[in-house]
Amino acid sequence: MNAQDLKVSVEKALDEIRPFLISDGGNITLIDILDGKHVKVRLEGACNSCSINQSTMKAGVESTIKRVVPQIETVENVA
Repeated sequence: MNAQDLKVSVEKALDEIRPFLISDGGNITLIDILDGKHVKVRLEGACNSCSINQSTMKAGVESTIKRVVPQIETVENVA
């Protein structure tokens, strides 16, 4: 999968999650994909300061991205 296709696939995964984040007053932005395996995102709005944002990252964001794009190994929230 080339870099552009990879970005499109990760954005597709994020689009599955966005409605839930937006309904809680937050959002998520794709920042970068390193080596085709490591995704960096930024939780925004209420999601950035939410006390369960690490749970949201693991259970929601990371699992969805890995399901849509199995080659992804890590997903990290960057400030």
